[in-house]
Amino acid sequence: MTQAFMTDPALLASLEGRQFIVLRPRAAVMDLYLEAQDAARTILPPVVTYPNTGHVTLRGFAEPERVEDLKQAAREWAAEQAPIDLAVAAIDGFPPPFRIVVLRLARTPSLLAAYSGLTETLNATDFTRVGELSLEDWVFHLSVAYGAELSDDEWQAAHDSLTRVLPLLLQETVSDLEFVWFDGGEHREVIPLGG
Repeated sequence: MTQAFMTDPALLASLEGRQFIVLRPRAAVMDLYLEAQDAARTILPPVVTYPNTGHVTLRGFAEPERVEDLKQAAREWAAEQAPIDLAVAAIDGFPPPFRIVVLRLARTPSLLAAYSGLTETLNATDFTRVGELSLEDWVFHLSVAYGAELSDDEWQAAHDSLTRVLPLLLQETVSDLEFVWFDGGEHREVIPLGG
């Protein structure tokens, strides 16, 4: 059985009624993610929260009454989508007020095509999307640690200690997505890419 993406009670509560289309790395990208999260846990104060495992969110929704419809739309999109290359460019951070340590991904051709293709598919629907940005504005990433409660000084120290550009892109290809929904806890369905 695969690991849950979220287990922290406060994070789970904040996600109740939401749905997501995510990618789960399982090889080189996940190895780096685990190293970055271990490093964050050693230097960040206890107020910081963490995802239970790494994931790349492609879309978020607020459709608690239409989960099955959303799943079907995800299946139909995935059937036409080729596997997606994920490549880590840096250990980075989103500045205040977010204060999130992330693995920032390179904008690989397949990742860009997936995001834009998903946008096109969703534009033909009336699903309520949450937190969506244009392709030009979206930063592809895996959240490592959530530090919104850190002071500016604590955040700056963490950012200085943890972030770095990587000299070589660590990469892997993901051949499925996960449709995740939060309804009294986390639920997941794995959907293969390319049928």
